[in-house]
Amino acid sequence: MKSLFVALRKELAGAAESALGVVDAIVARKREKFARVLPLADYFVDRWDKARYLGFGEGSSVYDSCMVIGDVKMGKDCWVGPFTILDGSGGLEIGDACTFSAGVQVYTHDSIRSTLEGAPIERSPVKIGSRVYIGPNAVIARGVTIGDRVVVGANSLILEDVPSGSKVAGNPARIVGTVS
Repeated sequence: MKSLFVALRKELAGAAESALGVVDAIVARKREKFARVLPLADYFVDRWDKARYLGFGEGSSVYDSCMVIGDVKMGKDCWVGPFTILDGSGGLEIGDACTFSAGVQVYTHDSIRSTLEGAPIERSPVKIGSRVYIGPNAVIARGVTIGDRVVVGANSLILEDVPSGSKVAGNPARIVGTVS
């Protein structure tokens, strides 16, 4: 039995070495072509295929490291970056041509009252208009509506509705300008 295990171990080691060689070649090609290195899964999952699988609009792309929960509706030509969360457990609607930068989190639920009082988890829909740019690591809380042509600054916490044509930033986010 020991000899069978040793033989199998050698065989698996050879296969693993071969697979790692293929991965190294893929990473090297992408790095040369796009000057970047990605999380491993992003080399094997096509971002546009993932968006189509999720029923998102034509031309939209979603990094493999994005967590998508519940009922999320997304328009066309959106870009969802790495390490993002799109929580549609309370309903999430996103317009066309939006950008969700790395680390953006959109929540349609919270468990504050559930934790403190034993109440049910609260859910409220979030609506995000078209042509909205959401900067890195911004957090959007449940129940928020963001209008069209909005810029959300990096690390912002959105707790209230944002009117169309606004630039918002801060924690909590406040209107800091208008989109020209």
